[in-house]
Parts: sequence; structure tokens; C-alpha cells
Amino acid sequence: MEIDLGDLNAFLAVARAKGFRQGARARGGSASALSEAVRRLEAHLGVRLLHRTTRSVVPTEVGQRLLERLGPALSEVQAALDVVDGFRSRPAGTLRLNVPVSAARLALPAIVPPFLAAYPEIRLEVLADDSFVDVLAAGCDAGIRYDERLEKDMIAVPIGPRVQRFATAASPAYLDRYGRPQHPRDLLSHACLRGRFASGAMAPWEFERDGKVVRVEPSGPLLVQVGAATDLIVEAATAGTGIVYLFEEWLRPHLDSGALEPILEPWWQRFSGPFLYYPGRRLLPAPLRAFVDFIKSSRI
Repeated sequence: MEIDLGDLNAFLAVARAKGFRQGARARGGSASALSEAVRRLEAHLGVRLLHRTTRSVVPTEVGQRLLERLGPALSEVQAALDVVDGFRSRPAGTLRLNVPVSAARLALPAIVPPFLAAYPEIRLEVLADDSFVDVLAAGCDAGIRYDERLEKDMIAVPIGPRVQRFATAASPAYLDRYGRPQHPRDLLSHACLRGRFASGAMAPWEFERDGKVVRVEPSGPLLVQVGAATDLIVEAATAGTGIVYLFEEWLRPHLDSGALEPILEPWWQRFSGPFLYYPGRRLLPAPLRAFVDFIKSSRI
């Protein structure tokens, strides 16, 4: 049996106020609308709920039974709706993001602390994964990807640095011993420290200068899985094991300290920064909507 919630609330207002006009004043409607709602409810239930006279309106026996059970039940319904309303007006709950390790390291540190400070009732879960899984299938609300990794039918919002570069570097001791490459193809005769994705793919090292793109597939003594083990090749490079090719921001502390020396800097390739992407739904979960709005307003 399907009963209109509005009709139940109308009966409750009239029964508690003991009159249609009084119920209308308390509820903020018209007496005729309440009367029609109660008549509709009685017709649906097949029983009379109210005794009506010119002087009073009181519940029948069945109406009184319904009133006693209905009041607490509708209060619970309203409380449940208040919770939903609270999520909309004061975002709370869990936000799950699927991001590459590079974004977790280079984009999110400047964003996460102020976001969580602004929304203390949101719990953020970050899954750092370089296998580029389907974020929805992985149980996440949104993901961070670069241009070539964006999925179709997704909305993309810029997040983090808008222009990045891949840098090539090695320790001064390594370069003093083996020489300093002058062209990307010189890397083919050097010990290069490589990364491989979980899928088994190994991206070539790309360089660009004056519109000319050069791709090389160097080799070397160390190969690690991109992501969790990336720091290992950085440490190996600073120890003099070979040449590393990585995000400039990732290497910047070591470049600034002198532990690493830049190589082929005029050839460092620029590329667009990452994007937050999520399904193009009309009604986003409140935590995700808050995060999107925060990104857009802060322009971090």
C-alpha cells in the first residue's frame, strides 16, 4: 500500500491541532488543502480517521491508534531527512580518491591540509596507484590523471601545478667519472635508472627542443616499479649509480642541494599538469562537491 507522506503529515497536523484551521496555521497551508489531504488518506485506507463537527475535530478510535504510532514514525523520517540535509549544507562523510603516486607526492600536499581544515567532518581516503584503474570500479568517487589518461564521459578540473617538466639528473661524482651528455641520444651509453609500470610497460624518455621531439630507450643497472619504489632510483642517483629521469618537482630538493646535477635541461619536456576527474552526474556526493568547489576556488 502506497501512502503519500504529505497526506500523513496533513492528518497529523489536524489531529494534533484538533481542527483544520488550527492545523493550517501550525503547518503553514490552507484548511481546504488539509481537508482534501485527510479525505484522500481516509479513502485510501478505507476507514474514517477523524470525527468532524462544526465545533470540533477529533480522531476516531482507529485515528487515535494511527496518531499514536504515526507521530514517532514521522519524527524518525524527519530526523533521517535532516541528516541528508545536513550532508548537503554542511558536507560530511568519506571522499575516496584514486591518484598516481606522483600526484599524491606533488599535487595533494598543498591541497589536503587546508581542505580538511575547512571541512573537518569529511574523511579523505587516498589510494595511490599507478596502474590507472577504473576509479568507480575501485570504489572511489574521483581520480587524478594526466591528459592522456583521462577517461571518456568524465568531467575534468585542473588540480596542482599547471605546467610540469620531466628532468634528467645525476650526481656530480657520476658525471665527473662518465661525462656529461650533450644530446638525449648520449644517454644510450650511460647507466640509466628506469621505472616500469605495474602493467609491465616502460615509457620511453622523451625530450623536446625547438619543436623537435627525441625519444630514447636507455638501459641501466636498476629497474623499479613506478610508484612505491620510485624513491629508490632517486636515492641511487644521488649515490652515483646512474642517471634519473623524473618529475622536476620530485628532484628539485636534490637539485637545489647539489646532490644531483641537471642534465640536458634545454631538452626537458614540458607537459600539462594533472586533472581531478569524476563522473558527470547531476547530483554529486557532498564531500566530492565540496572538494571540487575547493579546488576551483583556491586554484591550488
